[in-house]
Amino acid sequence: MDTSLHNLKALFEQLGLPSSEEDTTLFLREHSPLDPELKLVEADFWNPGQRSFLIEALAEDSDWTELIEHLDAVLRR
Repeated sequence: MDTSLHNLKALFEQLGLPSSEEDTTLFLREHSPLDPELKLVEADFWNPGQRSFLIEALAEDSDWTELIEHLDAVLRR
């Protein structure tokens, strides 16, 4: 059973991205706002492994889904 704390830092770590508060803020600033017509998983800044993780997590309605949806919303601001 996965009992790890799922937060934005953990999501960035899961995606293999730098996860400090500064790095997260920079990522959000660099990639916002996301085109409203573009699905998060179709964004060109994901590598194949990251995209695959996002697609699978959303399809399975995993523990990560809420955070992925939060990331999607933040990127659209």
